[in-house]
Amino acid sequence: MTVQKPESSFHYELMAAAIAWLEEHREDRPSLEALAAAMGMSPTHFQRLFGQWVGVSPKKYVEYLTLEHARALLAARQPVLEAAHGAGASGPGRLHDLFLRWEGMTPGEYARRGGGLTIRWGWFDSPFGRPLAMATDRGLSGLAFAAELGADATMADMTGRWPAATFAEDAGALRPMVDAAFSGRGTVPLAPLGGPFQIKVWEALVTLPPGTLATYSDIARAIGSPSAVRAVGTAVGRNPVAWLIPCHRVLRRDGGLGGYHWGLPVKRAMLAWEGARAEAARKTAA
Repeated sequence: MTVQKPESSFHYELMAAAIAWLEEHREDRPSLEALAAAMGMSPTHFQRLFGQWVGVSPKKYVEYLTLEHARALLAARQPVLEAAHGAGASGPGRLHDLFLRWEGMTPGEYARRGGGLTIRWGWFDSPFGRPLAMATDRGLSGLAFAAELGADATMADMTGRWPAATFAEDAGALRPMVDAAFSGRGTVPLAPLGGPFQIKVWEALVTLPPGTLATYSDIARAIGSPSAVRAVGTAVGRNPVAWLIPCHRVLRRDGGLGGYHWGLPVKRAMLAWEGARAEAARKTAA
């Protein structure tokens, strides 16, 4: 008996394949026909499906993959980070139509390195490739992407952050949170495990609106530690919940993408996806 995947999983896989193909061929400015052929679909059908999921045409999406677009966004950034963080990042934050609920952890819990915690995990589908999700009873504690490191190294990376925890595979328990994370509908409780300084940086990241960018210096000022740019960079790099805690929205001061723990192609795809959807939302609201 053949078990069919849910339609959403098929679409996630299709979009992930299309985005990866566009990333690989972005400098060639590929045509819709070339992309549709690579995906094994007609141009009309694929354009309609891509527009439904991303919000713009594949041709327009390629523009969002360019470094020039990222630099333009950074140059036009609004001074919203400090105001948003000052209003209290630990309250509900909004990402698209998605509500995030932040569940803090005590310094003692962090010091125990996961001791006494059961962390459930599972592999899923997303527009950015296969993510590994992890959660405690409080909420989502990890979201990692395996495209750069591979599945085994990604698992080792994440489990190594909480060496004293007990890990149990349970994709079913995580699925509602993961579905909400990538569909933009529902509430996701976030429960990242980190030190006090890291948590402070990650809270600031959550206040960054989709379609906007910040520098490491911006984040340092927002948390009241303007001289701690290097430490902020380290904390950004150690963010365990990719996408929802949007470290992909942080660039170097010169507009360069900088590094990204899960691979620069994933970071470019996230920025392009958000930029496209933000533009589509503005057009709808106009």
